[in-house]
Amino acid sequence: MKKKVLSMFLASVMALSIVACGSSNGGSDTQTGTDTAAQQDNATETEAQAEPETASELVDGKFAETRKITVEIYDRGNDGGSDPENNMYTEYIKKGMLEEHNVEVTFKKVPRWTEVDDINNLLAAGEAPDICVTYSYPTVLTYAQMGGVIDLADYVDAYKADLPNLWNWLGEQNIYWDKDPKTGSIWAIEGRRAEQQRIVTFVRQDWLDKLNMKAPTTTQEFEDMLIAFRDNADTLLGKDASKMVPFSTSYDVGWRTANIITSFMDPKITDKEYYINGFDDRMVTQASTKEAVKLLNKWYNEDLIWKDFALYGSGDTTEDDMIKAGYVGAFQHNWDYVFRNGEDSINANLKRNVGEDAKFVPVDCFQNSEGKYAKWLYSSAGDRKIFFPTTNTEPLASLLYVDFISKPETIKYLQAGDEGVTHEVLDSGAIQIIAATGDAIQNSGKNIDYTITCNGTNFGDEKLAALSLAYGYAEADPELVSQADVISRTDGIEPVNVNVGEITAEAGVGDTLSSKRDQIYDNAVVAAEADFDSTWDSYMSDYLSAGGQAIMDERAEKWAEYFGDADMLP
Repeated sequence: MKKKVLSMFLASVMALSIVACGSSNGGSDTQTGTDTAAQQDNATETEAQAEPETASELVDGKFAETRKITVEIYDRGNDGGSDPENNMYTEYIKKGMLEEHNVEVTFKKVPRWTEVDDINNLLAAGEAPDICVTYSYPTVLTYAQMGGVIDLADYVDAYKADLPNLWNWLGEQNIYWDKDPKTGSIWAIEGRRAEQQRIVTFVRQDWLDKLNMKAPTTTQEFEDMLIAFRDNADTLLGKDASKMVPFSTSYDVGWRTANIITSFMDPKITDKEYYINGFDDRMVTQASTKEAVKLLNKWYNEDLIWKDFALYGSGDTTEDDMIKAGYVGAFQHNWDYVFRNGEDSINANLKRNVGEDAKFVPVDCFQNSEGKYAKWLYSSAGDRKIFFPTTNTEPLASLLYVDFISKPETIKYLQAGDEGVTHEVLDSGAIQIIAATGDAIQNSGKNIDYTITCNGTNFGDEKLAALSLAYGYAEADPELVSQADVISRTDGIEPVNVNVGEITAEAGVGDTLSSKRDQIYDNAVVAAEADFDSTWDSYMSDYLSAGGQAIMDERAEKWAEYFGDADMLP
């Protein structure tokens, strides 16, 4: 009955928010009046239905009676991949949880590329998995405000002795990352990034060789290289010259050209400025971003950027297919992107489709005003957000799952699999990943869709991970992997965690603003050069009026409340 009541409540609030925001993706704005009263009533019900169990509930870490939980798993739709709900890794988890904790686990797949929409719908219907994972904290916050998310503050502390792996791996930094400084609420636990690398620029080494050119080391040299690719399409592609794409990007310009955008930023940007303008990690409202995009607009109008980049959304394979076919000269992407997916990796495909010498190599060429190759890194904390909907009636069993996932042995198995099947051990002791088949295929790099508290190479041992990083990609050249790793961290900047509690303006607008952000970038890049300023300003005005300005204003107020006149945090 309570599940039904909560489902009706969430669905009602979603309906109201859709009317208010004009978008089915919007969620709800801050609630007032009667909505607040309903929220308080629902919160009272939530508190009554889920209170921490006593430690005596467990005997040697196990429940006396079998508990059952459901866990979200991303479905990436990989051709030839394994079933995300049933494979070698899910069986390992299910067996381990049953043996160690007497908890039966069922996985529930959610499409990766529409995960926010799908989780929204599942939450509103009261059908969300007991353990949910998202990259979008505003989504968590929206439902927390509706009374639809369990406050984990009491649970993680009360069960600390039963969660040694979770606390050892994440520590207070990640567990308390989102803890409200006033209320003490914890709506989500943040996963930990074992790797902080983000974006690298890749260029075709074989094309450089054919044109007798060196790898670019400056922005101007990079532009000159793109022009050379364009002007020598016949030499480089022969009968396919019309398919030449000197530089490729996607609709997600803010991510895919991040190193270019960062190179335009003030090297002395303050923590305050970066935070106030930093709701969107694509840096669309940072002061210098417009100038960076103006350069991309120039390149686009000079036929240096893929003309159709804005037409294909998330999850579409058109760009990857074009890159693998050998038509693209350069692009920016996740630091290890060309090495992922073994025999189906970009470089492996180029070798088959174009020739033995065809490959992308990492380069560093976008310098800021101080001559540094500055790049924003991931924080070592603050990754995916793990949260429990209030329809979860097994919070302790769910936390034991998160603890099991955080065990060194579990992380190692999920990342490395079985020796001889998914990896080999080298003489140095390093783990070398090899191509897998069938249900041993990992649908995500390093199996991060299962290691939800760990993003990046770890193998349960940081020294072993460092030793093995270059060998973590089947069919990839370890030397190139090492080069990409080094370049991705050169002159890296790690953002600080600014915790000022809830920013109410952020709730319910995440999807809407992400969509409008992409519209700013995409339309500004493809505009005629004479129309660039007016296009940028028009779309930015729409973004700000849709909630962006309110977020920045509230962030500025909260900064002043907690940090006064300070520009930098210790």
